[in-house]
Amino acid sequence: MQVNILEAKAKLSELVQRSVAGEEVIITKAGEPLVRLIKYEVEPNPRRLGLYKEAGISMGEGIHDGDVELAVMFGMEI
Repeated sequence: MQVNILEAKAKLSELVQRSVAGEEVIITKAGEPLVRLIKYEVEPNPRRLGLYKEAGISMGEGIHDGDVELAVMFGMEI
């Protein structure tokens, strides 16, 4: 379904319901498509912080690993 932006403003609730029901809703301006209204879906596998840590992969103890000069600059022990 295509609808002009002015009509979309007046019928937003109806258009949202149609979109949630699976209908494709395209909002146009001067006959040119601007946006597609789609149902929001939660990502089934969200990204998790620390994923590599759980897998046993480490990036080291700190930014100074292996670099004595950096360790000294940041006041870290070698």
